[in-house]
Amino acid sequence: MSRFVGATRLVAEREVRSLVRSKGFWIGFLVVVVGLFALSILPTVFGDGPKKVAAVGTQAVEALADSGLDVRQVSSVDEAEGLVRSEDVEAAVVPDGSGVKVLALNDPPNSVVAALRTAPPVQLLDASVVGQGPRTVAIMVFALVFLIFGAGGAAIAQSTVIEKQTRIVEILVATVPVRALLAGKIVGHTLLTLGQAVVLAVAAPIALRLGGHHELLAVVGPALGWFVPFLVLGYLLLAGMWAMAGSLVSRQEDLGSSMGLVMMLVMGPYFAVMVFADDATVMQVLSYVPFTSAIAMPVRMFAQQAAAWEAVLALGLLAATVVLVVLLASRIYSGALLHTGGKLALRKAWAREA
Repeated sequence: MSRFVGATRLVAEREVRSLVRSKGFWIGFLVVVVGLFALSILPTVFGDGPKKVAAVGTQAVEALADSGLDVRQVSSVDEAEGLVRSEDVEAAVVPDGSGVKVLALNDPPNSVVAALRTAPPVQLLDASVVGQGPRTVAIMVFALVFLIFGAGGAAIAQSTVIEKQTRIVEILVATVPVRALLAGKIVGHTLLTLGQAVVLAVAAPIALRLGGHHELLAVVGPALGWFVPFLVLGYLLLAGMWAMAGSLVSRQEDLGSSMGLVMMLVMGPYFAVMVFADDATVMQVLSYVPFTSAIAMPVRMFAQQAAAWEAVLALGLLAATVVLVVLLASRIYSGALLHTGGKLALRKAWAREA
């Protein structure tokens, strides 16, 4: 056992060193971090024109004079509230005793409040629901990060094929157990993914503060806390698949023929969540399916549509699936690693396992 653990550690260290020395690794991660800050900050810097605001009464109209906002005067508070609920306007300024107050749907309209000469009270009509704009950004970020990291797992397959093509693998298996070689590759790449996920989890609140999205931090924090373990387990699931894909072929040119299924499992969750994000029933189902739960459940937690026990249950199902896939990958990897001369069928790789 100690020999297996020692060999796994050595292989993991080798994989980590080879990746961190790669310029492509750092460039790719830098792009993700910069993209995160851009999604948070740029919409604030480059707005989409004057904000639309409904105004009820002469006092509200006068308060909004010279504010630079697109003011729409309406006759009643009920009409103004209807416009806010339908999202035809971002907010409404209505009478409130001797002054005015601001009506908004679910996010405090900071730009509208800042444009007024005073600081009126803000009433949220549906404070329990996260705004559509922030929710869309959250879905894009969670899905895109998982897509990038999941596709990055192809490095495991490429590393395996290079070792087979250069015949280095024959030297490696003479000194390192095959399963330790597989375990080391998965552990090394997963540790790097975990490190990147932690950096993003720290950077996201900073990006939100810089973008002026202070009201989102209370909601984003718990969602990020769930996203990190889901991302790591989701990556482990795909890592086993990538390792199998690499072990079944002997040349880089043939790798594409064995990567199709894994790419579908990487791209599928991304498109599924993006397409069905507004369908609560489908999202609930996707949050329990192991290959999609890594994105769907954190999104539901962000939107406050799932309880903590649901996330724990989905995490448990994902962890159990990871164990099964890694055990399957171990047998296929062991049976296919020393094969040369074209793509090996899964059935033959299973039969050749030592």
